[in-house]
Amino acid sequence: MRSSVIISALVAVLVGFGGSVAIILAAAKAVGATPDQTSSWIAALCVAMACTTGYLSVRHRLPIVTAWSTPGAALIAATAGVSLEQAVGAFFLAAVLILLTAAFRPAGALIERIPTAIASAMLAGVLFGFVIAIFGHMQAAPALVLPLVAAFVVLRLFSPAWAVLAVLFLGVALAYGLDMTDPMGDIRLSSLAWVMPRFDVGTLIGLGLPLYLVTMASQNLPGFAVLKAADYTVPSRSILGVTGLASLLTAGVGAHTSNLAAISASICTGPDAHPDKDKRWLCGPIYAAGYGVLAFFGASLVALFSSFPEALIVTVAGIALAGPLVGALSTSLGAEDDRFAAVVTFAVTASGFSAFGIGSAFWGLVVGLLVCGLDRVGRRGRF
Repeated sequence: MRSSVIISALVAVLVGFGGSVAIILAAAKAVGATPDQTSSWIAALCVAMACTTGYLSVRHRLPIVTAWSTPGAALIAATAGVSLEQAVGAFFLAAVLILLTAAFRPAGALIERIPTAIASAMLAGVLFGFVIAIFGHMQAAPALVLPLVAAFVVLRLFSPAWAVLAVLFLGVALAYGLDMTDPMGDIRLSSLAWVMPRFDVGTLIGLGLPLYLVTMASQNLPGFAVLKAADYTVPSRSILGVTGLASLLTAGVGAHTSNLAAISASICTGPDAHPDKDKRWLCGPIYAAGYGVLAFFGASLVALFSSFPEALIVTVAGIALAGPLVGALSTSLGAEDDRFAAVVTFAVTASGFSAFGIGSAFWGLVVGLLVCGLDRVGRRGRF
């Protein structure tokens, strides 16, 4: 054990939690979760991170760290007309699909065959609404939002990950300084609240299936790539099985999917964590302990963030998702042959179009795959 291992693990926890907790709060608000249900959601996710990371890192002696699905949370937050009970039903479906992917190799191969440009365009369409929402609140609360955007534009030149955290801390200070906060509730330990799922067909297709797809395409597959880039053999089926089981066990208490970390994982897999690659797995237990502590205080964290103005939460969430939006847009437009299909996917998803009770993310994927297929057939000279 070295001090660099402890520091790297705790930084990964801070970046992972602090950089995206606002998106979880936005998701919880979108589906009408109460404060107790929201604290249960966050506490359950933290428990899942602690248990899955602790087990996988020790079991495989690899720096395997897990996270919640940030793109998935953004997808939930962008969903309209869905109750928490319906959302929990979708969470169960996404968890079962992850487990099936772990159990059956053809399922994983089928997901990998979805063109990267189409999957990225769907994700970009989901994230786009969060980023542009910043400017709506900029008109309503310029004294709060303008300094945060300016600070992020400058600080990201030095460290994009730390820039998000710096904006969060600056935003809290500004909110208090401008007297824009509400009284904070009592500080208390977390508790888990069972939510009876409702399996609505439209929600299962419109939210559950896209939640599974964005979790696989935007979290698990990049997470595998991070481990491969660090010269590790990836136990993909074990990772999917453990995170899928964790997702299944926590869905009933309001938590969406758990998955392999990508950005925060890179903090624990590089030489800065430990010069010996075979010792970097020690980051796992420290990371797990950090999330274990956060799990106890999920209720207090929800009370704290609930006291902040909506403009702060929306701005921090939009800023945290700006980087993923840039990456998704860049990837979606990278392949010239699939560029038109990617733009169509992005446009349909970002439009908020829905039909038969099914949201725009699903229709964006369907239309994008259809256009992509037609383009490929046309290029083969069959038309």
